[in-house]
Amino acid sequence: MTISPTASNAAASAATAAPNATSNSANGTDSTGILNFTQNFNTFLTLLTTQLKNQDPLNPTDSAQFTNQLVSFSEVEQQIKTNSELSTEITALNSSEAISAVPMIGRTIEYNGNQAILQNGQAAFSYTLPTAAAAAHITIKDANGATVFSTTADPSAGRHSFVWNGQTVSGQQLPDGGTYTMQVLAADGKGTPITATTTATGTVTSVSVNNNVATFNVSGIQVPMSQLVNIVNVSSTASN
Repeated sequence: MTISPTASNAAASAATAAPNATSNSANGTDSTGILNFTQNFNTFLTLLTTQLKNQDPLNPTDSAQFTNQLVSFSEVEQQIKTNSELSTEITALNSSEAISAVPMIGRTIEYNGNQAILQNGQAAFSYTLPTAAAAAHITIKDANGATVFSTTADPSAGRHSFVWNGQTVSGQQLPDGGTYTMQVLAADGKGTPITATTTATGTVTSVSVNNNVATFNVSGIQVPMSQLVNIVNVSSTASN
């Protein structure tokens, strides 16, 4: 098959478009990848039609080769359709998941993490040590990373609850509404650090979908549903 200079230029331009499509997808231009598939599909179509327009009439494209190209054309088209339908289904599923979580609004939940909101003069946490430590220490930090409170912690293995009363080391009562982080430092007799897992407790104020994930809004802290550990109780508002 002979392709004229016009066809060569069109093919080169089309071929240049494919990497750009991939680059855009990789950079997050289209998280579903549909844009990438669409551009490559158009590139393929341009190459195919250019080939047909500029082939040598005395030496046309081999029928087997042309059939393979048509099969590829069909596969790309089906892939675009499949990706589009899958994206729609994922969006619907996430919306359905968020709707099903609406009854959680007003309930107090325990979730994986070490951040909690100071409410009614308290912030509730828990920590779990996989093995007993020689010493353990709890530090509470504010949203700016400044330490506002610290105390020794129970070094025994297992789960331990810790409720901070919102007071600084000097006894100053901090106002409600702030976000605070609990850090647990523990080590064995040789000084080797022991990693503690932490949870926090708060009240769900709303439910949303963030980055295709149904998420609890716990007074300003975004908690994916997958991080839910326990439903602590039901508030009177939720009961009503």
